[in-house]
Amino acid sequence: MTPEYNRPGTDATRAKQIVGCLCVFASAFFFYMATAVIRWARHTVALDPSFFAFARFLLGFFIISALLLIRRQELKPRRYDLLIGRTLFNCLAVYCFYQAVALTSLAEGNILNMTYPIFLAVLSWLVLKSQRDLMEIFMVVLAFAGIWLILSPSKINPDINNLWGLASGSCAAAAILYLNMSRQYHDSETVLFYMFGMGTVFMYMLFHDNIFVPDATQARYLFICAIFGVGGQYLLTLGFRYVTALEGGIISSSRILMAAFLGPWVASDPPLTPAGWIGALLILSSNIYLTYRKSQK
Repeated sequence: MTPEYNRPGTDATRAKQIVGCLCVFASAFFFYMATAVIRWARHTVALDPSFFAFARFLLGFFIISALLLIRRQELKPRRYDLLIGRTLFNCLAVYCFYQAVALTSLAEGNILNMTYPIFLAVLSWLVLKSQRDLMEIFMVVLAFAGIWLILSPSKINPDINNLWGLASGSCAAAAILYLNMSRQYHDSETVLFYMFGMGTVFMYMLFHDNIFVPDATQARYLFICAIFGVGGQYLLTLGFRYVTALEGGIISSSRILMAAFLGPWVASDPPLTPAGWIGALLILSSNIYLTYRKSQK
């Protein structure tokens, strides 16, 4: 059944769809720019990627708390196990993602982070055997071939730091599974409040040695990165209110091409090799197909 806001026939509906598409695309750009800030900071200040992740969760907690106060909205948590699972895997996904872009390149880190639809498909097969089909299996195999090309098997010693990017994709897939289950019991505000709140605590407990009172320059980088990260999260949430899961999923995957094109200009990274481009396109194609299949089920 087509959602109310997606039914064709009015200029207002079309305008909302356009706004939704723009928000999802902007969220991809914001997530990319958050990682670009981490690359820029390396040349000026000494900050561990875990500090950037902590700042993102802390700022998100302040913003969601302010919104709840303004709206006078009460939280109604029902399944703490799902909220904790969502938080833990989201923390791991963000930390591994930031580590990947700090230790490899913007292109490799972002592209490998965007493998989460592939891992999500695999996790779904493990839970729901009925969701397997031959074409999906073939596309996942193609995606893993793309991943192998990104890892550059032609090198004598492939960059092991790329495993951070793969870890971020697999953890993000688990986080999305928990999010889908949690949405059956909680509204978006409740999920975000506990994710940002508990995420701040978890990140500090795990990486307190890397977290300290920053000076003005360090604080500026942390704040800009956090603004992009939290802004991307809210734009994504807003955008998906006005577009279908298929539209949103495909637009979100544009970050693969964004990362492949912009890396040399934004962070002076080396351009992707021909094998890397083929790998990126294989992952993008698999993401689009798996998103389409999911929307049809």
